Amino acid sequence: MGKSSRITLFSCIFLIFFLVQSSAQVCRSLSFSSNQNFATCNDLPHLNAYLYWNYDPSTMTAEIAFRRTGTTTNNWVAWGLNPSGPQMLGTQAILAFHDSAGRPTAYPTAINSLAPAMQRGNLSFAVSNVRAEYSNNEMIIFASLQLDNSLVSTTQVWQVGTMSGANFNQHAMDTANRASVGSINFATGTTVAGSAPSSSKKNVHGVLNAVSWGVLMPMGVMMARYLKVFKVANPAWFYAHVACQSSAYIIGVAGWGTGLKLGSDSPGIKYSKHRNIGITLFCFATLQLFALLLRPKPDHKYRLYWNMYHHAIGYATISLSIVNVYEGLDILDPEKKWKRIYTGVIIFLGALAVVLEAITWFIVIKRKKTAASDKHTNGTNGYNGV
Repeated sequence: MGKSSRITLFSCIFLIFFLVQSSAQVCRSLSFSSNQNFATCNDLPHLNAYLYWNYDPSTMTAEIAFRRTGTTTNNWVAWGLNPSGPQMLGTQAILAFHDSAGRPTAYPTAINSLAPAMQRGNLSFAVSNVRAEYSNNEMIIFASLQLDNSLVSTTQVWQVGTMSGANFNQHAMDTANRASVGSINFATGTTVAGSAPSSSKKNVHGVLNAVSWGVLMPMGVMMARYLKVFKVANPAWFYAHVACQSSAYIIGVAGWGTGLKLGSDSPGIKYSKHRNIGITLFCFATLQLFALLLRPKPDHKYRLYWNMYHHAIGYATISLSIVNVYEGLDILDPEKKWKRIYTGVIIFLGALAVVLEAITWFIVIKRKKTAASDKHTNGTNGYNGV
């Protein structure tokens, strides 16, 4: 074998050894103070968590240990199973934390609401030997689970949050927390990581709604309000207004649809205020669309009432649109510059509206004076009228 061949072979062997070492499970390198051994362990992909278990197929029981590193005495830690799907709601969990005396403690708790109190309670399956250990910034939950056919292969969920005294604070909503879910098969010893909703989907949703409800809608109202005062813009202002609002509605519906998709992908995560305002906006905008089809002629006796309705719904839609864009920015939590950019756009449109409002009133008052002067001149009699 030549020198170059030996070098190539040695390099391949070294590379293989490096890959094997780098792919070795971290959980295997961690031991327990009680010298307890587990046949299977997996490195969970988020929140510095690891799961260990022994499974007995004859009795369908599983001895588990859930370990979370980087935990402080002010953290709570939870792990559980959810046969209803990859979500928090419905999770049959085991919670660990430090009690008022500073001792690590653990108990079962069923997550049956979106704002859980996480109090002690029974699970949908039997659980025993529940305890917690804490040392070296690691919280470990131990428990024995009595499984059935629906739980041998199911969804696992894990989380970490903070405490305020004896109260459990809601966990964070960043990417790692939202993605701390996956499938587990106790019999085969496999786990598959879940994922949080794609950030690109959230960005698309945010951009569509910011452009439609937050920018185009106000611009469409300004076109109707300020262009029609110029005689040369009649009836062009009307078609510009309809085109702008129709485009905003179409883009807004697309943004609304992406929001519904994000909600279905994250059934355990809801933003009630943002969602409710979005539904209201969609209803208002749809009413405006139908109002266009039912618009009376300018000289119709009901035109005044139609104008009142159209303007009220329109301004309400604009106000709610801006509020909801800011709600979405708070949820999406992008770089601060994007919130500043949108604020700058709104300030610019507001300043432009103030200037155009002044110009509009100037033109209207001037025309009224001119019309009154012409009427007085044309209708006078007497010495100066002869």
